[in-house]
Amino acid sequence: MRTDQIKIFFLTIITIFCIVAFSIAIAQELDKRTLDAIARHRTMALAHESAAKCLESGRNDSVCEGELQTTCAGIGVGRFCGMKHEQ
Repeated sequence: MRTDQIKIFFLTIITIFCIVAFSIAIAQELDKRTLDAIARHRTMALAHESAAKCLESGRNDSVCEGELQTTCAGIGVGRFCGMKHEQ
């Protein structure tokens, strides 16, 4: 009977260890995804700030939009880096 209790104890310890290790792995992945999202948002914000400065300088809207598309390629959604407004 004592041997069964020892086996159950060790199985419980191993199970708890696996659950903790798995939880830590998931938490680290969530942090990585969050950090990736933050980096994408900052890149998009810089791209939009650059487009605003381009327009302020008096350059043509199509030129500024083209620069925005180039800067934001692969990060934003659609042609307008996740943003389109009325003119």
